[in-house]
Amino acid sequence: MSSREVVVLSVGGVRFVTRASTLQQFPESRLARMLNEEDREFRLVNGEFFVDRDGALFSYIMDFLRTLQVSLPTDFSDYQRLQREAEFYGLYPLADLLSQERLLKPRLDILEVHFSFQEMQAFFRIFGSCSATVEALAEQITVFTGQQSGQSWSSPFPSQKPLVPLPLERPSHHDMVFQCGTEYSAGDQFMARYVSIKPDNRKLINGTNVLGLLLDTLLKDGFRLLSTRTVASDEKVECYVFERMKRPAGLTITVNQTPGSCGVAQARRSQVQKGK
Repeated sequence: MSSREVVVLSVGGVRFVTRASTLQQFPESRLARMLNEEDREFRLVNGEFFVDRDGALFSYIMDFLRTLQVSLPTDFSDYQRLQREAEFYGLYPLADLLSQERLLKPRLDILEVHFSFQEMQAFFRIFGSCSATVEALAEQITVFTGQQSGQSWSSPFPSQKPLVPLPLERPSHHDMVFQCGTEYSAGDQFMARYVSIKPDNRKLINGTNVLGLLLDTLLKDGFRLLSTRTVASDEKVECYVFERMKRPAGLTITVNQTPGSCGVAQARRSQVQKGK
């Protein structure tokens, strides 16, 4: 039976067609022993091996055998069931890795937005528990600067003079600082700072408008508002706290295989869409 090149399995009513060599990736597994008719759990019926197990989860088992990797979707939740299936088939490198809860549990993504007024300027500072989220948000925010003549800070229209983009201040990987509004320069000249937050194309100078757009952007990105509070009443610093449940990225398992061994498993995360 082990010399058969193409093998057909019916797992819980789902049919799989593969090569014998694929099933023999792990010689000590039950799937490898099945080909030698050494396991009574697998019955040969009309030329097909039948096993009364979960057919949907077996597709991940087959993917693992074919590539020595298994990439699970971001919304995958049946880790314990898949671990149980891996144990049933004797694929212990896969089962051991799936048992590591630290790789599997969702994590909270926390953001704090600090907002304050000082005369004709508004100041923002954003702190985040996940540096990748802060980095992604920083790429959405652009500050433009330019001089104006005799215009108030609340003017909705940018100066006709070209505006120059400014880099955001990044005190650390977990926070960013920026401001908008106007400050006195000389004569009737004012230095103005406008803020743009993608995908919105507007350049806003009014701090309240920028705050509203920023909060709306976070809500659309899956965050929910947990609380608002005043950090320092004398300085009128407001704090908005957001959280988002961050699902694990697709888990990729790579096995360093040597002939006749069960293999040594290692894990890595697949790339996550920025900000997610």
